Amino acid sequence: MIRINLLAVRRKAPEPSFAIAQRAPLLCSLLLLATALVVGWRFWSVRQESARLTDEIQRAQQEAQSLRSVLQQVQEFEQRKSLLQQRVALIEELRQGQTAPVHMIDEVSRAVPDRLWLTEMKQDAGGLKIDGRTTSLTSLSDFVGNLESSGYFARPVEIVDSQVENATQNTVDVVKFTVKAQFAMPGTKTVPRTGT
Repeated sequence: MIRINLLAVRRKAPEPSFAIAQRAPLLCSLLLLATALVVGWRFWSVRQESARLTDEIQRAQQEAQSLRSVLQQVQEFEQRKSLLQQRVALIEELRQGQTAPVHMIDEVSRAVPDRLWLTEMKQDAGGLKIDGRTTSLTSLSDFVGNLESSGYFARPVEIVDSQVENATQNTVDVVKFTVKAQFAMPGTKTVPRTGT
């Protein structure tokens, strides 16, 4: 005979257990999700870094542009400074070179006595040639003596030529003369003259 138990048998509910086959896809999904999060975070941080670097590059380019203009201005100022220094040096050189002619003219004008006037002065490598007129030979000798005693003319000061111009009945005789002298600033050596 067959017996059938119509009473429900109480069985324990089986505990859910994940088999390795079920765990692998879950772990792979979690690993994939974690990788996606890491890649997403890295992408976002690289993008932020790229934006920051782009801003820094733009600022650096703007600063470089402003520095280029400043550098160009500095170069222009340096060129101007160099040009002005050259001009100042030239002016100083000319100013130093002017002292001799100024002293020469000054000493010649001091040496001119009364009743003597100068008509021409020429300076060349041979010295100073002075042409003039006077009413007496005494004035001419005073002029030569004054030039020699000034200390600015090497001795001897030569009278190269003196001629009495024809005078009319009511006028005084006029002596036309030429004097040759060697100008020398005190304290400088004079070059000896050759010839007359």
